[in-house]
Amino acid sequence: MKSRPQRASLSYLCLIVLAACSKHAPLPPPPQVAVVKAQSQTVPLERQFVGRLSPYYSANVTARVSGVLLRRTYTEGTQVRAGQVLFEIDPVFYRAQLDSDLAVLAEDQATYVNDHVTALRNRKLLPVGSVSQQTVDNSDAAERSAAAKVKADQAVVESARVSLNYTRVTAPIGGIAGQQQVTAGAVVGTSTSDTGGSGTLLTTVQQIDPMYVNFTISSADLATLQQAQSSGSVDLQKQNQTTVQIGLPNRTPYGTTGTLDFSDVTVNAATGSINMRALVANPQRRLLPGMFVTLTVNFGQQNNVFLIPQQGVQRDTVGAYVLVVGADGKVGRKDVEAANSLGNNWVVTHGLADGDQIIVTGVQMAREGTPVKTVAWQPPAAASGAAAAAAASAVPTASAPAATPGSGAAPASAASSASAGVAQ
Repeated sequence: MKSRPQRASLSYLCLIVLAACSKHAPLPPPPQVAVVKAQSQTVPLERQFVGRLSPYYSANVTARVSGVLLRRTYTEGTQVRAGQVLFEIDPVFYRAQLDSDLAVLAEDQATYVNDHVTALRNRKLLPVGSVSQQTVDNSDAAERSAAAKVKADQAVVESARVSLNYTRVTAPIGGIAGQQQVTAGAVVGTSTSDTGGSGTLLTTVQQIDPMYVNFTISSADLATLQQAQSSGSVDLQKQNQTTVQIGLPNRTPYGTTGTLDFSDVTVNAATGSINMRALVANPQRRLLPGMFVTLTVNFGQQNNVFLIPQQGVQRDTVGAYVLVVGADGKVGRKDVEAANSLGNNWVVTHGLADGDQIIVTGVQMAREGTPVKTVAWQPPAAASGAAAAAAASAVPTASAPAATPGSGAAPASAASSASAGVAQ
């Protein structure tokens, strides 16, 4: 059994050996990260919204007189022109009413002619004393009454003629005529109340080329845009120059670009938002009223901002930040402002400077204050294309050896023929 001094000296010897080994052990290499170099630029100022389509014009076709609906004269869902007859109401009663009013007019016109002749005769006889002044005055009054009665009859005739014309229901505007709401044989008419009258709804005509797209923007976002414009970091376009790109419900883009058509000046007290509207052409009728679509509105441009890949921007309780590689090759942190995105990039408005090296991949291995090895970052599409090209160049091209005399090797065509003969 060893004594205690021998065991102590052995322990000291082991410690000395371990210390010597640790001095010569190589340090692990720094982790490799992919970086992009920040560069300020001007980018479009875009916002995403959800909007709902509405027709450019929409008019209800209603019955303006009462009667039995005889027929529909248009094809549902087709284009109609303004003034085209869509429905016919039984005109018998209104034609008879017009004839009666015309007869009353003719009778009163005859009365007026007689009163006019009498008044002229009495005015000629007055100077010679054949008639009294009272007689002349009475004949003149009768003439004037007859003339007024004729004018009233003419107004009644015109009203009857208008009512007869209303039995032919026409399209108030040009557009797409919808489904009929009342079938032939039904009794239609007008209903009156203290607030006004409304006739039976027959159909609706809508003009859907162009189309309106209605959406809202919060008053806070609008105030932010206006403040950014006043500071010079944002250049907002005029209303009729603001472009709108529409995305269909199946997430495919609509080929035609629209323009901002209307911006309200009142904030909705219930939602705190402002109503806005865009106008877009719809020649192929791909857009339908009531459809919900996504909108990408280009309000203008942002100046002196940085586009950083989304995986390079991190977030914690403090806010958004990026890891950068300094001139000494060590990792540092920079807090940034990145509230909006453009494509696959975050739009960084504050916190970066030109030339900053932003770590995009390898963020998990990077620690603040530690050195790293940097390589240029490539987008996924470019990286996959480069890898495919390298793999293709690494595969050797196979070629059939040429047959030499006496070698006993048959040409490829001969081998193919021989195998075909065996198969037969």
